Amino acid sequence: MAILVSGGAGYIGSHMVLELLDRGERVVVLDDLSTGAWWAVPPQAVFVQGDMGDQALVERVIAENGVTAIAHFAARIVVPDSVADPLGYYLNNTVKTRALLESAVRGGVRHMIFSSTAAVYGEPSVSPVPEDLALAPINPYGRSKLMSEWMLADVARAHGLSYVALRYFNVAGADPRGRSGQSSATATHLIKVASQAALGERAGLEIFGDDYPTPDGTCVRDYIHVTDLARAHLAALDHLRAGGETLTLNCGYGRGYSVKEVVEVVKAVSGVDFPVKLSPRRPGDPASLIAGADRIREVLGWRPAHEDLAEIVGHALAWEAHLRSRNDR
Repeated sequence: MAILVSGGAGYIGSHMVLELLDRGERVVVLDDLSTGAWWAVPPQAVFVQGDMGDQALVERVIAENGVTAIAHFAARIVVPDSVADPLGYYLNNTVKTRALLESAVRGGVRHMIFSSTAAVYGEPSVSPVPEDLALAPINPYGRSKLMSEWMLADVARAHGLSYVALRYFNVAGADPRGRSGQSSATATHLIKVASQAALGERAGLEIFGDDYPTPDGTCVRDYIHVTDLARAHLAALDHLRAGGETLTLNCGYGRGYSVKEVVEVVKAVSGVDFPVKLSPRRPGDPASLIAGADRIREVLGWRPAHEDLAEIVGHALAWEAHLRSRNDR
């Protein structure tokens, strides 16, 4: 019995791999390394370099390794990029997820945990955002993920696949033991970019818009530590293995921070007052996204361990320093 982790060489997927291995699970990683790193996959996991849309490959991997569950992380995730390249996002996030689902059904996979996003809510009318709010994504990234949620629900009804779809809010931080973190050179996550600015890897930081209807005019987001998120996936896997029902759950803490607040925390933790430039809004960015986070705690018994924003920033800074020393070698 093994768990297939698509995108397991990437940011969130690699943390899921670590959590699975830490408790003795058999893990198979499938990643095309378009944004992931081969060295992020621990040697205890089986690593297959390939495309999740390659059905012959995926079906062979499922059969050869006795895969009974899939944790599906592989996706393109940058909102402005999705606006510029919608076809690329629909291909990677929707069409290839459809291929992965068909391979799962053919291979007799029983459970799936799907990496969804708060972007399916668009500009939510209430805050915090409950899971039953009407879905109205405002960018191709959110739409590509919502289409995948619909497909997953239909496939589950038709073929008896049970699943948990986890709608992430803003993921940040790094493994507290320093084993993994956000390693993509093209990542646009605020805390990563601000950490790079603090360490001199960037000349400074841009804030995109200060005229949103929020307390200080900058976008407000719910930042969740990547390790807490990975452990939410473990709780989802345990729920499905125990015969639990299909679920769709938010993953966040229920507390939001503005861009300016995050920047100040990064400056305080790093001790560096790096330059900050104000730029126009980016297309597709909602003003505020804060998770209604009660349901995941009640249903899965999930209890986060790293809610403090300064701790999240500290782990991100430590990982960026690690990456710099690694690159210098």
